[in-house]
Amino acid sequence: MMSFNNDIPRVLAVNPLEGFKLFLSYNDGVEGMVDLSHLKGKGVFLWWEKEDNFSKVFIDKWGAIVWNDELDIDSLSCYLKLTNQTFEQYASR
Repeated sequence: MMSFNNDIPRVLAVNPLEGFKLFLSYNDGVEGMVDLSHLKGKGVFLWWEKEDNFSKVFIDKWGAIVWNDELDIDSLSCYLKLTNQTFEQYASR
């Protein structure tokens, strides 16, 4: 059984791209683009549409991908998209 605390990949770098996309790099060498445009304009994600808010993304001290105190994206979910895995596939390794 895996130990989640030690095995969860950490995002090392996040770079905003046009079209509500992020280029992410993880500590295990995985990197790539995640398209978040499907979230644009929905609920809290309305904030992205104001000025250059989407480009204000950063990694917080806990390793989360965040824009402000109320808006973040799960880094493991993004990792699973990049590696084309379900959570169940990831957890069973």
